[in-house]
Amino acid sequence: MSAETRTLSRSRSDRVLAGVMGGVARRFGWNSTLVRVLFVIVSVLSAAFPGIIVYLAMWLLIPQE
Repeated sequence: MSAETRTLSRSRSDRVLAGVMGGVARRFGWNSTLVRVLFVIVSVLSAAFPGIIVYLAMWLLIPQE
């Protein structure tokens, strides 16, 4: 394991709405714009993936940094 452990938290600096996607991107070391675009595409194209409900749940469950 690395000395620096990244925890999942909502970002204060990389946010559009609540910082959820910025926090997820930071946790995994991904580009936040790419994470946002992929989330929107999956939400729009999949009837089985309720993107708004998932985003709201993540907003409530993931702590602020």
